[in-house]
Amino acid sequence: MIFNIILVMKNTTRQIYRTTLEVNNPKNSIMKFRNSRKLVLTLCAVLAMVSCKDQEKLDADQKAAEDKIAMEEAQAEKAKEEAKEEAKAKEMKATSIASVAGKNAELSTLVSALKAAGLDGMLSEPGDYTVFAPTNNAFEKLPKNLSVAELAKPENKEKLANILKNHVVAGTITSDKLVAAINDAKGKYKFQTVGGKELEASLKKDQIMIEDEKGNKTQVMLGNVKASNGVVHVINDVLISKN
Repeated sequence: MIFNIILVMKNTTRQIYRTTLEVNNPKNSIMKFRNSRKLVLTLCAVLAMVSCKDQEKLDADQKAAEDKIAMEEAQAEKAKEEAKEEAKAKEMKATSIASVAGKNAELSTLVSALKAAGLDGMLSEPGDYTVFAPTNNAFEKLPKNLSVAELAKPENKEKLANILKNHVVAGTITSDKLVAAINDAKGKYKFQTVGGKELEASLKKDQIMIEDEKGNKTQVMLGNVKASNGVVHVINDVLISKN
């Protein structure tokens, strides 16, 4: 566009030059014309520079606008992903082992014990666990020195935590997997809890039995209660370790 303007102005000056020569043809007219021509060319150069600067500003403004839009889109996408993650976390927590146990009236003592031992958080967060959950009746069978009321005292918190960890196993072990493991182990399948204690699973007819380190056996009354961070098997006794 600028070059077209310059070309037109050059043509115009040439026409003026020819006309001046034809009419006057004096030397001073030629000098004036040359000066006028220089002025016109200088003006064209200035206009070109101004136009270039204006174009640079337009380009810079456009880039700034595009960058702003890109940043806003990125922020919106990030907020969307964060909202998804937050919703996912809430859903996971609502269906966690701790939440599932909390919705079962028969496991209210276990839930209270988990809170007293500070283990409810572990079973509420993302993970992969198998929990053998004693019923309220199972806790009532314990001697007085091992009752939840006694173990919930601050001085017994660690002892309570160790007893409860004896009911938690890393990984998801469904009833089918447990039966398969028992059969593969020729009737007795041994595995460790997150507390480092050993449990033994066996079959009594079609019922899964769990034996603790003291030789006490308990029956799985309800298996495969699914949770977002594992599975729960309800048992009718509390599992106790040797120490």
